[in-house]
Amino acid sequence: MEIDSGSTHFTDFRSSDTNLNGGECMNPMVVNAFPVGIVHVINSGNVESEGDLRMEPSVGLEFNSSDEARDFYGLYAMRVGFKIRTGQLYRSRRDGSVSSRRFVCSKEGFQLNSRTGCPAFIRVQRRDSGKWVIDQIQKDHNHELGLEGENNSPVLQQKPPVAPKSLVEVLRRPKVKLLGQIENGGSSPSGIINFKRQKRGGDGRQPLPEPYTGLEFNTANEAYEYYQSYAESVGFRVRIGQLFRSKNDGSITSRRFVCSKEGFQHPSRVGCGAFMRIKKKDSGSWMVDRLNKDHNHDLGEQTVYVNKFSTASKKFIEEETNGMVSMDLGEMNTGKLIKRSRESKIGTDWYPVLLEYFQTRQAEDTGFFYSVEVDNGSCRSVFWADGRSRYSCSQFGDVVILDTSYRKSNYVVPFATFVGVNHHKQPVLLGSALIANESKECFTWLFQTWFKAMSCCRPKSIIADQDMAIQQAITEVFPGAHHQFSSWQIRAKERENLRSMPIEFRYEYEKCIYESQTTVEFNTTWNSLVNKYNLKGNAWLQQMYDKRESWVPLYLRGKFFAGIPIGETVESFFGTQVNGQTPLREFIPRYEQGLEQCREDERKEDFNSFNLQSFSQTKEAIEEQCRRLYTFTIFKIFQDELLQSYSYIGIKTYEEGTICRYLVRRSGHENDKHAVTFSAVNLSVNCSCQMFEFEGVVCRHVLKVFKLLNIRELPSQYILPRWLRNAEYRILCGAESRVSSQELKAFMIWSLRETACKYVECGTTSVEKYKLAYEIMREGGKRLY
Repeated sequence: MEIDSGSTHFTDFRSSDTNLNGGECMNPMVVNAFPVGIVHVINSGNVESEGDLRMEPSVGLEFNSSDEARDFYGLYAMRVGFKIRTGQLYRSRRDGSVSSRRFVCSKEGFQLNSRTGCPAFIRVQRRDSGKWVIDQIQKDHNHELGLEGENNSPVLQQKPPVAPKSLVEVLRRPKVKLLGQIENGGSSPSGIINFKRQKRGGDGRQPLPEPYTGLEFNTANEAYEYYQSYAESVGFRVRIGQLFRSKNDGSITSRRFVCSKEGFQHPSRVGCGAFMRIKKKDSGSWMVDRLNKDHNHDLGEQTVYVNKFSTASKKFIEEETNGMVSMDLGEMNTGKLIKRSRESKIGTDWYPVLLEYFQTRQAEDTGFFYSVEVDNGSCRSVFWADGRSRYSCSQFGDVVILDTSYRKSNYVVPFATFVGVNHHKQPVLLGSALIANESKECFTWLFQTWFKAMSCCRPKSIIADQDMAIQQAITEVFPGAHHQFSSWQIRAKERENLRSMPIEFRYEYEKCIYESQTTVEFNTTWNSLVNKYNLKGNAWLQQMYDKRESWVPLYLRGKFFAGIPIGETVESFFGTQVNGQTPLREFIPRYEQGLEQCREDERKEDFNSFNLQSFSQTKEAIEEQCRRLYTFTIFKIFQDELLQSYSYIGIKTYEEGTICRYLVRRSGHENDKHAVTFSAVNLSVNCSCQMFEFEGVVCRHVLKVFKLLNIRELPSQYILPRWLRNAEYRILCGAESRVSSQELKAFMIWSLRETACKYVECGTTSVEKYKLAYEIMREGGKRLY
């Protein structure tokens, strides 16, 4: 069975000499804040070294970096009882570098219902010494604060710890009884139902009370458990339906639990109207306020419990449920429900926490997707991606890295990420997963789920480990995609296998791999090397030779990898912030913080590309063309190739009809030469260095030939849309034919929301900018309507 569900920062160049408390910003004696490395957070959520951490933020407090300032403010917020977000950043007019940053209360602004426009913040400014100093501060909040010492994450509010439940425990809801029936004979206060597991003796089943309007529960989970058990006794199954939120603070106010045959989205559904809705009371308990017991279909027998489950009878059910996950059970051919045994620790420990996070995110983000692989009654692998990751894949999903570096050490969590490369050559997250095991079936499910979540985006190239299970899964799900082996794994196996070989062999081995210029040269050198050192029977060398197209640079240069260096270790998207050692209760806050930091870096580069200009080094029209089109990062690569082309000489060596061939070599370096073939029919060009094929930017050798032929602008086929400043808009327009109308709408919502947030963030930095932003949006609104 498979279960499936489908603050922008802006720059302001203002300088301010006043703080928000109405006084002038002082320049008191600088105080050094504690080093972040000294802080140790213990399990209770309190912090060690109370003397240091009771320090109040104040003007003049100094930090080694802005990250240290954020960590300090986050710990202060945790102690006082609020959460923080990263606010605006300010850049220097001189060189565009970040000169100051704001860290604000999480309730700052009004973009979400839960925000109250709280003014509390600190601002840190970078001094000439490189230190960061608090120069503005506002401590007053306009909302209630939590209790001191309460474990409030500075990034994402966490719920109280939940006892681990496996998915089978969620599916196999325990039988219930009224508190008045429990051993001590006490009565249930306010008629609230509580739950205890029953020992089964013989039949061992306790009679269930019929649901009725007014029935109360301590929690929504208890209500679901009760309705699930009631459904089992009557003979139907339950799904979690809609949830409703408060307009005031965004908290959940009511939930619906429905018959599994509600709706018509699946052939097995018949539009059944049976449901139970619970509403949250002011006291915090939940009460049934609406109920329909009538079904429009036959009810089955009571649940039959069996010990064995045939693999052939497994049924995978996929649904997108607008915020809640549907938990149907697998069926045997007899139609009777099967209760499956608990297996995976992902299900017992991680799934309950992740499910709550997924539901919260999906309520906020219409494009949020998650999927759970369930087998034998146990939650196995989990995959998720938010709307922005899915949108990024439509832009930059041509090259994908599957990072499973958690396998390098003994890991707590098998956390893997799908990562792409954006138009600034920065890593972008394209999905996250917890992987149950390293079987072919597991990776096949993972790739198929990612493929479905990304609107059937097929990558041209994939960088992943060389395990046979991964190789087979890639071949099955992405036939035609080129698989490059992860360099860390190659290096590890080289260290293991080369240590017993002579130093001379290792030297010649490296030279064969990295200096061969043609496949013929590589094959000849490799065979000569193996024969010379009598290594024909070496199984590892034979295996590496057989898979040479997946790791030898010579074979990879002709494939598009967005310029990711061959043979270099690709850094983890989250760095050390989230990895295989991250404990459960810290995982989600760290994940959110790391993701937001990376996306803030992307927004900075977007701002730079649209608002700052690169300097031209030549008067060539081709340079000006690319300066207008490319992002900063890509233009610098192109500009370097253009400047280097002046050191090369081009000699025509062949011409027949519209085809010409040139030998392009570097002056004074006879060995630095490449062949360039040009066709005048469609202005197509090919260079033996294969830089364009690998990176998507034309090389110095081609630029030299264009100069000789007086071609003043790059032909359109050599300007990849993925490298342009407006890559997001251009690729979105091209996605209309590839995605469903619902997915296209989600992409458009995300794109427009990001753009609108930029107007809001920038427009609130001063009255003048507010007037300008308001006028721009008002005029745009007139055109739109």
